[in-house]
Amino acid sequence: MYREYSNKLYNLLLEYTDIIERFSIDECFLDMTGFLMGRTLEDVAKEINNRVRNELKFTVNIGIAHNKLLAKMASDFEKPDKIHTLYENEIEKKMWTLPASELFMLGRKTVPKLLNMQIKTIGDVAKTDKEILVRKFGKHGQMMWEYANGIDNSPVNNVKELPKSIGNSVTLARDLKSIDEINPILVALVEKVTYRLRKYQMLADVINVQLRTNNFIDYSHQKKLAYSTSSTKDILKLAKEILANMYNGEPIRLIGVRVDNLTKEDEIQLSFFSNDNSKQNNLDKTLDNITNKYGISSITRASKLNVDINYKENQDNKKRI
Repeated sequence: MYREYSNKLYNLLLEYTDIIERFSIDECFLDMTGFLMGRTLEDVAKEINNRVRNELKFTVNIGIAHNKLLAKMASDFEKPDKIHTLYENEIEKKMWTLPASELFMLGRKTVPKLLNMQIKTIGDVAKTDKEILVRKFGKHGQMMWEYANGIDNSPVNNVKELPKSIGNSVTLARDLKSIDEINPILVALVEKVTYRLRKYQMLADVINVQLRTNNFIDYSHQKKLAYSTSSTKDILKLAKEILANMYNGEPIRLIGVRVDNLTKEDEIQLSFFSNDNSKQNNLDKTLDNITNKYGISSITRASKLNVDINYKENQDNKKRI
């Protein structure tokens, strides 16, 4: 059961980023660089926290920082069901005051040795001459000093697991009240989903569209294509059809798109009925190359140009949860 719920959590997190490291059966690192879609890290953390509680029926602590070490430290602050930040400017206030024993990767046998050196807090470790710690503890002493100063350059070690579905959703800053307002957001979500689909070199033939009203009522409709595809054009066309059939004019606060029934590209032959063609495939690959190099917001479709919702992805420094 523990493994089952661990997998459910992992699949939920995949809706927010492709770059996930499973640190243990109940811990994951998420690299959110390029996946924020105009939201803050805190907004995304609150959404994940609420969804886990409501959909999976358990609680999680979430730590937010610019690297894995500080995110891990933040996640271990006050529990349960909490969200904590530990940015560089918060290290002295939030971390240095903690006992040295709270420092990540500091072994129990090391603590008495530090106490003998009058090193009692993480701040004491940080302020100790690094060379003294290296002479006393070797490489572990250097790591100890770096961690106490919030230094960690290790990447999120993303061992890709093939997903069973790929989806993205966005909670909107204001209610949308017409198809014309919703469509540009749908376009952006489909672009994101199909980009990820091609990154995994997979095809899908089931498209699902989700809407949540401002009264928190969810609607979800899906349709099946006659063929498997990763084409943005084909999936967007069907997603728009689904939206047109399901939307009843209610104010919408959340929009989601998911593709299911995934198959590896090299395990399936394109159907005679497929609308895929070399021109469309080449266009998708060209757009993917631009996205890989410059980020998801570097190129956009004309239908999104007049969107007044803040939907632009953050391309700043790496963000980790």
